[in-house]
Amino acid sequence: MQQLFYSEIIENEICVLTSEESKHCIGVLRHRNGDIVYIFSRSGEIHTAKIINDSPKECILNIIDTKPVYRRPEFLHIAIAPTKNVERFEWFVEKAVEIGIEEITPLFCEHSERRALKTDRIEKIVVSAMKQSLNLNFPKINQPVDFKDLIRMKFKEKKCIAYCEEKTIFFSETIAAGFPMLTLVGPEGDFSKQEIEMAISRGFTPVSLGRNRLRTETAGLAVCTIFQSVTGDPRTENNGKKAGGHK
Repeated sequence: MQQLFYSEIIENEICVLTSEESKHCIGVLRHRNGDIVYIFSRSGEIHTAKIINDSPKECILNIIDTKPVYRRPEFLHIAIAPTKNVERFEWFVEKAVEIGIEEITPLFCEHSERRALKTDRIEKIVVSAMKQSLNLNFPKINQPVDFKDLIRMKFKEKKCIAYCEEKTIFFSETIAAGFPMLTLVGPEGDFSKQEIEMAISRGFTPVSLGRNRLRTETAGLAVCTIFQSVTGDPRTENNGKKAGGHK
């Protein structure tokens, strides 16, 4: 599945690539009519497709087989403050998608130094990371939301807030296999004391990611890796690993 392309235009077994994807497929990789490639989209399916119009501006393909993409039973949602240097936030998104994440919400906090974010660019980074890692579960990228608005929302997920002050429970101890999780990660300067108190009053569990003081994007990635490590991958021998729970 090395020749992998993204498309949102799939109808009646016909797929059309964007100009950017067409250029890469035909102009760069030099595919021609009759070649077999693989297509993914937000649908949660992987399509085997044959090129029937090898235009570098608008490549058209015929879908010849469709299979569902594997979805893990666990669900990780991270609400994280965009960093002042947007490239660091984009790096977090890229790596989180490669490791595995189901939902990302940019979070504007009291100490946030960035108050604007182009989510269309973020989605391009998501697609690129999915193609690189062959992790074809398209995560949901939400529009940015203010901290006070988010904590008032109702969630089915178990809720945690990670911050720098010393706490008694590690994030890994709150994870239970099969249960969805929402974890908040703050900006440079961390959450304010008022935000932490508000979150706890709304049912968020305060958690630690370890002794070291982490950058925002590193903390977000730590959440992903700890979650993946505890829940394991049901497709491998790690399926027997037990997840921790509240003490």
